[in-house]
Amino acid sequence: MPVPFQLKYYIAIARPDHWFKNIFVIPGFALALLFQPQALNLALLNQFLIAMFAVCLSASANYTINEWLDAEFDQFHPVKKNRPSAAGKVEATWVYVQWAILTGLSIAISLQINWQFSLYVIALLVMGIIYNVKPMRSKDRIYMDVLSESINNPLRLLLGWAIILPNTIPPSSMLITYWMGGAYLMAIKRYAEYRFIDNPSIAGAYRRSFSSYTESNLLLSAFFYALSATFFAGVFLIKYRIEYVLAIPFLAFLFVWY
Repeated sequence: MPVPFQLKYYIAIARPDHWFKNIFVIPGFALALLFQPQALNLALLNQFLIAMFAVCLSASANYTINEWLDAEFDQFHPVKKNRPSAAGKVEATWVYVQWAILTGLSIAISLQINWQFSLYVIALLVMGIIYNVKPMRSKDRIYMDVLSESINNPLRLLLGWAIILPNTIPPSSMLITYWMGGAYLMAIKRYAEYRFIDNPSIAGAYRRSFSSYTESNLLLSAFFYALSATFFAGVFLIKYRIEYVLAIPFLAFLFVWY
């Protein structure tokens, strides 16, 4: 039986309320400005706003496909079972139309910035497919679920950087810092979610990787990601801004606080 079309549910699965997560593009933009401060002007700020809109649309494309393909699993989650897809309030045809429109718009707008920025937007969209779509579906694999999702962090750094310096890439130490920092956040999120469900069999039905995770290996992996992020942040600071190396304890405190 066809599901009545209600726009609010399709907007909900695109999760515009999660666009704030794209704030992680800003450090890449700021880092590029650090290397080329003379680039700052009103035209650049206008480019930045257009770029952010393209990134937000690509994120919504990924959220759309994520929620649709997770519907059968979200039914086992005490909260996510109420999402529009899991509750049967959206229809496949319109979901894929929405995904295609968001994907096309994000690429079209990104091309207004430069080819390298557009390439990173496409990479963000491809990672959404790798993460969600079978047979790859990396979110079902232990550790790969965290590492593949958090690779969106260095991609956002590259996106911010490419607005100003499209023909170069940021220091690799900062890219790894961003990746490991994101992996830490994802691992702790998984740890909290695993404890919230508080039932290994239900947790495994909801998220396949939870069948292989335990509280112990989730927490230990988070320690590894945090230590790696801090180490590579130190490498970056010693090489480029050694006067800020005393900020490392503050970074360590942020990991502990989170």
